This record gives sequence, C-alpha cells and structure tokens, in this order.
Amino acid sequence: MLKRTKGCILLTMLVITGLAGTVNNSTLSNHERKFAISQLKDTRTDLLTILKGLSDKQFNFKPAADKWSIKEFLYHIYLTDKVVWNKLESAMKEPATPERRSELNLTDEQVLAVVADKKSGLTSAEILLPGTRPNIQSPSEAYSKFRSSRAEHLKYVKTTTGDLRNRVIHLPIGWVDCYQALIFMTGHCNSHIQQIHQILMDPRFPKK
Repeated sequence: MLKRTKGCILLTMLVITGLAGTVNNSTLSNHERKFAISQLKDTRTDLLTILKGLSDKQFNFKPAADKWSIKEFLYHIYLTDKVVWNKLESAMKEPATPERRSELNLTDEQVLAVVADKKSGLTSAEILLPGTRPNIQSPSEAYSKFRSSRAEHLKYVKTTTGDLRNRVIHLPIGWVDCYQALIFMTGHCNSHIQQIHQILMDPRFPKK
C-alpha cells in the first residue's frame, strides 16, 4: 500500500513536472532572456553615452545636405522602438499562433545581420522619418523618452513569462516572432549608433 502510494505521488509529480516543462518551453529560455537583456542594455548605454553633453550645434550638424543629423537619428531610433514595441504589445494580447511560425524565414542571427547590412535595401517608413512626429519637441525630450522606454523594455524582458516565440508581427524585414522583434530593435539601434560615430569623426563636426 505504501509503495503504491509512493508510486502515485511520484507519477503525479512527473505529470506536474512535465506540464510545467511544457509551459516553460514556450517562454524565453535563460539564454534568450540574457541575450535580449544584454542587447537592450548595451545599445542603451552606447547611445546615451554618445549623446550626453552634446550641444545644439552638434546635435544638428549634418555631414551633407542629404544626410541625417544626430538629432534626426535619435528621433528615428526612438520612433522605431515605439512602433515596434506597440506592435509587440498588441500581438502579446492575442492568443498564441504557433502554426504561423512557418511564415518566419529568418533566424535571430539573420535578423541582426539584415538590420546591420547597409546594402539590404531596407528603407524607413514615412511614419518613422525624423520630423514627422511634432510631439517630440527637443533632443533632450527624445533622450529622456528613449531612456524611459528602454527601462520599460528591460523590465518586461526580465520578468515576462509570455510566449514571445509563438506570436508574430510584420516588420520591414518580413514576418518575425515577438522575441525577434526585440532583437530587431537593438540591431536597428546599433546600426544607427555606428552611423552616429561616423558623424562624430567628421573633421567638420563642431568642437562644441
């Protein structure tokens, strides 16, 4: 009788563990969570470090008439993050759709590679172009909004148990799952950080 009771208890524990494993497998793995957190933190630090202490003249300097200024890059990065994040939030409110994973054709690494590739042909949607959102009044406001939004993104990634892998959204690079949308945001930010570095290295860049 005791052996049978122990056996029932063990079987129950195995079933519960198995079910728990199934649930956990649909959330972020430790590796995925750590990688996303690292990407979000690193790009935030890199961008804010560059921007700190810049004068209005430096913010508005353009290497050429058809090139963006640092201010315009900042606006664009913030606006893109906002649009992608809104799509992610909307998707996470809907039921998971694992059957749609067949529509995805990029690995996480490829998402980063495509965003970093200047020859990929990606273009910014009109809604994401600098100057199209008058509610951002100054570089300091965009700086503050970017810092606040990244804090929100980091808190979410650190604590979410949501199934990001089985919800998909459409971005300029195609259909991606919600985890890849996070990776897209960080890769997009990093790509423009590199372009900002080029502006800083321009011999005509204002000293102050």
